[in-house]
Amino acid sequence: MPNKNKIIIAVLGIIALIIIFSAAYTVDETQQVIITQFGKPVGDAISEPGIHFKVPLLQDANFFDKRFLEWDGDPNQLPTKDKRYIHVDTYGRWRITDPLLFFERVRDEMGAQARLDDILDGETRNAVANHDLVELVRSTNRTPVAADTLTESFDDSVFPTINVGRKKISAEILERASERTKEIGVELLDVQIKRLNYIEEVRQKVYERMITERKRIADEFRSEGQGQASKILGDKERELKSIQSQAYKEAQQIVGKADAEATAIYASAYNQSASSRDFYRFLQTLETYKTTFSEKDVLILSTDSDYYKFLENASGR
Repeated sequence: MPNKNKIIIAVLGIIALIIIFSAAYTVDETQQVIITQFGKPVGDAISEPGIHFKVPLLQDANFFDKRFLEWDGDPNQLPTKDKRYIHVDTYGRWRITDPLLFFERVRDEMGAQARLDDILDGETRNAVANHDLVELVRSTNRTPVAADTLTESFDDSVFPTINVGRKKISAEILERASERTKEIGVELLDVQIKRLNYIEEVRQKVYERMITERKRIADEFRSEGQGQASKILGDKERELKSIQSQAYKEAQQIVGKADAEATAIYASAYNQSASSRDFYRFLQTLETYKTTFSEKDVLILSTDSDYYKFLENASGR
């Protein structure tokens, strides 16, 4: 009998512990809790950290995060006001401010993400459709700075003045979407456009236009280079001819001066004594012999020519 009582007490103790543990739950600093009974909320949200209790087996604790949560939208193909199709990728930050309303409307974070997809994608689509592409790309009217020497000067046709800008459009999406997220117990903290890009067809046309523009700039530089090269070659030819002309002039002057000096020397030698003149004539005749005749030549001379006279004297007659 005593053993039976001990067993009963032990069983009751175990049941009591199970009941206690199923009734107690711990709320973390980052959590808030909604108690439900048979699927319906009971009481207000519990956000104070610590150990709390509920009716065991009948009530359930539903935990929700109090921290900032992330929403990352899928890239969508959207048309702008000026009929340009682009891919728009957005992201946002949100938190649960009314856990009871949140539970009643979307049940959990997965349901909230689905509702945020509908709300933020819709507001993003409306904002993109109401503005030109340049308003979505730029945020200010700052003066652009050329990145390299190949960039031409900018004008209003390349960078037109914007009236709204990307930051204001993001703020507009946030403001309009926040009004709708309040209905599900969510506070929308921030919405930003993460990335913009042309669709593939338009992107290829943009690349082709960029390539064409760069080729045009390269052709301009190439043409300028060829013009400079032609100018340099022309200057070189002109300077070369000038140098050659000056050198030829100086050479002719030197030759003329040398010829004059040689003639003066010859004249001076010829004007000296008769014997010197005869000797000079003799040397000149010998030079003529050397350059005129060869061993195979046959010479016919008159008796009164200098050629014959010197040959006659040379033969001892």
